[in-house]
Amino acid sequence: MGWLWLVGVLAAGAGCYLVGWPAWTGYRAREARDLNTERYLAWRGRADRTGTSMSEGMTADERRRLLTAGALAIAGLVCLVAFFVST
Repeated sequence: MGWLWLVGVLAAGAGCYLVGWPAWTGYRAREARDLNTERYLAWRGRADRTGTSMSEGMTADERRRLLTAGALAIAGLVCLVAFFVST
């Protein structure tokens, strides 16, 4: 019966990766693009003088996907603890 908990751990881990990784990489890629744009504009002398960053942060979809991935990670940990308790 304990192997069902391990299947739950694997399923939750795979779901966490499949849901969270695209959102995280998309966010990081956008941040890198924005930073490169800021550097280019500063190099050209057309940077914003107010010192504000072009960074917009995470989109609502990215935030929702990362929260879902976090919930799946917690579910995986609960399954892991249940496996160790049941064996």
